[in-house]
Formats: sequence, structure tokens, C-alpha cells
Amino acid sequence: MTEMVHGVMPAHVGEPVLSRWWRTVDRWTISCVLLLFAAGLLLSLASSPPLATRNNLPPFYYFERQVFFGMVAIAAMLLVSMMTPATIRRWAVLGFVVSLATLMMLPFIGTDFGKGAVRWISLGFASVQPSEFMKPCLAVFAAWMLAAGQEVNGPPGKVLSFGVTMAVVFLLVLQPDFGQAALVLFGWGVMYFVSGASMVIILGLAGTVVFGGLVAYNGSEHFARRIDGFLSAEIDARSQLGYAASAIQEGGLFGMGVGEGQVKWQLPDAHTDFIIAVAAEEYGFMLVAIIIVLYATICLRALSRLTRERDPFSRLAGTGLVAMFSVQAMINMGVAVRLLPAKGMTLPFVSYGGSSLVAMGLMIGMLLALTRSRPQGEIGDILLTRGR
Repeated sequence: MTEMVHGVMPAHVGEPVLSRWWRTVDRWTISCVLLLFAAGLLLSLASSPPLATRNNLPPFYYFERQVFFGMVAIAAMLLVSMMTPATIRRWAVLGFVVSLATLMMLPFIGTDFGKGAVRWISLGFASVQPSEFMKPCLAVFAAWMLAAGQEVNGPPGKVLSFGVTMAVVFLLVLQPDFGQAALVLFGWGVMYFVSGASMVIILGLAGTVVFGGLVAYNGSEHFARRIDGFLSAEIDARSQLGYAASAIQEGGLFGMGVGEGQVKWQLPDAHTDFIIAVAAEEYGFMLVAIIIVLYATICLRALSRLTRERDPFSRLAGTGLVAMFSVQAMINMGVAVRLLPAKGMTLPFVSYGGSSLVAMGLMIGMLLALTRSRPQGEIGDILLTRGR
């Protein structure tokens, strides 16, 4: 009778952990992530050998590294997805503190690898980009403060989360990494809106972002150059955007054929920032459409489950995670077709990059853990109970 009234999912006595996890986790999202990773490996076979050749490395050097980091990312995703929301929160808070300290030390111990932005820490055999790991940890940390602020006699969660987010944005701008800074601020803004912010405050924040963009444009040559290139009526055919646009046009509906593309020989970032141009040139719009559908499925499945979530923390953290994940994918593909200025962001689970792959594995693992079906029921159960 209790289950009929309150809609509680009974715990199966003696049920194995893996069986309970498989019964409650969103298997559609896991399948989409695996398909995206498979697409990334397929595209890496096409895009990475030219770069390896230019760097005097074995032809499949970058492909083999992507396989390794991808397997680590998938293992991390599955492991984290088995955790409880409370465990996710504890580890994310620790990860946030470590990531914040690392970002603060980047100007002293970081390197730019000749790209003009100090974003990485070189370990000799590999490099780590702290901002990639900051994103999921910040989303959970900010959600924790926002949820705590909704409790009776709770702390000023909105003010504290905003202050922490702006501190992270400031550290990212110093690198400079305006793209990641904008993504972090957007993710927090979505959580802030879902937590019950008024439209006046949201509009005020939007105005602040516009003002910050104007200051960055006038104060940063790097930022201004990218904006001017985006707004220019003419595209330099020898620029990255020019090569990417040409590759997408040449690909058409079904592509030029496997191995027939040329953009991978012309773009230094064909395996990372412009991987979607390689997909469009060799496999056509059909593969690009499949990739878009996979991202959309992950986003919609997560949002659908989160709308039924009773726990404010899980609902806010999940919303922030899915917002950052989805918008990063949109930004990467938008840059390739010149809908957005160049940002230097990877395409989640598709682009090459150890930090990006592992961090995205952690992010989706957290999202899967927060959207699992749990015994406390759904938010609709409360409304049904009040109606009786």
C-alpha cells in the first residue's frame, strides 16, 4: 500500500550492486557516449596520422593515446555513475579545491605549448588542463551551495556560489581562456535560473556579461582578433575557419569518402577543435547529423529525468552538468560552421585530448549518478500526495 500511495521504488533485498546499478541507470545515455567515442576513434584514424607525420611520430601515435585515455574516461564514467549523490558531492568538493589551487598556480608552473595561453601543466609524458576538471566539480559545488541556500536558516548560497564562480572565471580569463570562462558562467547561470532567480537578476547578469565582453575586446588583442575574424564579411581561405568551411562544403551529404579528405593535412587542430570538419568532409552531413542526434539524446534524456527529481541538489547539479556538456558541443560545432567565434574547445568524447576525455567521463558519470532512479521516488509523487 505504501508503494501505491507514495510511488516508492522498493529496494531489492540482497540484490547485487551491479544489478541494481544496471536497473536504475540511464542506459540510453551510456550507449550514446559509447557511440560518440567510437565516432571519435573513427575520425582520429583519419585526422591524427598527418599530425603525427609532421611531428616525426609513429602514424597512429595520437590514435593509440586517444584509445588509452578514452578507456580511462569510460571506466571513470561507469565507476562514478555507481556513486550516491552524497558521495558525488564530497568528491566534487575535494576536486574543486584541488582544481582551484591548480588554476591559481598555473601562471607559475603552467605552460602554453606555443599557443599563447598558459592552460596546461606539463608532466613530461603527458599534460593536464586543470580547467577541464574544474567544470564538473564547480557545477556540483555551486549546486551544493544553491541547494543549501534554499533550506531554512541556510547560508546565502546564491551569493556564495556566484562569488566562487566569478573567482574561477577571473582565473580562466588570466590564462586567457575566454571560451571556458563563458561556458562556466553559462552553466552557473542556468543553475541559478532553475533555483528560482528572478528575470531582473538574469537580465542584469546578461548585461554584465556583455559589458565584460566589451572590456575584453578593448583590452585583449587575442580576444579582439577572434571577434574581428568572426565578424569579417570575408573569410581568409588559408585560415583555420576557411579550411573548415571549405571541407564542410566539399563533403556534401555523403562525403568524399574514407581517407579522401584534405582538411586534415591543412589544419593543425583537425584532430581537436575542428574534428567535425573532418567528419563532414569524409563522411558528409549524414555522420554529422548522427553525432548531433547523439548529443541531443544525452541532453534530453538527462533533462527529462531531472524534471522528475525530488532532491534540489541533484536537480541543480545535474542541470549544470548537462548545460555545460551540451553547450560545449554546440560551441565546437558552431565554430566550425562560423556561427560562433573561434573558442578552442574540444568536441566531447570525439576530439583528441586526454584531459578533455577523462574530465568528460567524470562529468557524464556524475550526471548518470544524479539521474539514477532512487528509492525516494520522484517529485511528481509529492504533488500527487498533496492532491489527496
